[in-house]
Amino acid sequence: MGPRLSLTPPRGPDAQRGVSLVEALVALLVLSIGMLGIAGLFVESVRNSRSALLRSQAVNLVADMADRIRANAGAAQAYDSSLYTGDPATQGCAPSSGDTGNNCSPAELAQDDLARWAAAVRAALPAIGEQPVVARVDYLAPVAAGSPERYQITVAWREPGEPEPYSYRSDVLIMPRGPLT
Repeated sequence: MGPRLSLTPPRGPDAQRGVSLVEALVALLVLSIGMLGIAGLFVESVRNSRSALLRSQAVNLVADMADRIRANAGAAQAYDSSLYTGDPATQGCAPSSGDTGNNCSPAELAQDDLARWAAAVRAALPAIGEQPVVARVDYLAPVAAGSPERYQITVAWREPGEPEPYSYRSDVLIMPRGPLT
């Protein structure tokens, strides 16, 4: 006689040989919840990266205008945004492709700097709803002879999904220059 076949399942520690459908569904549910959590963290990470990029761009744009003011310190109040009705106009002072640029007075160069800088701010930062991005320079005259000239450079923008606009401001002091010896 040959081996005897039994129709009853084996019992003991090695009796189970597979995974039931319920166990597989529970494992899939736990894995799905974990993946949703990771997706949420990824979205938040992308949002924070965009916010950091916009803030870095704002700092760089303000620093750019501060450098322009320092390079043309003789222009003084010509850098004040409130002096211009509307946006300042480019004066063609800086060379561009196919153009050598014009010789400009310090005031014309200041207006050209403001116009180019404001265009760069609008291109780099998102608008504040229906209003454009704020790109402003305020000139504060010296309070006494020998005191520094002061400029406040401000940019403001609204990041997507944020209720309030962000702004960054920096103060630049230009010390009076004495005669060169």
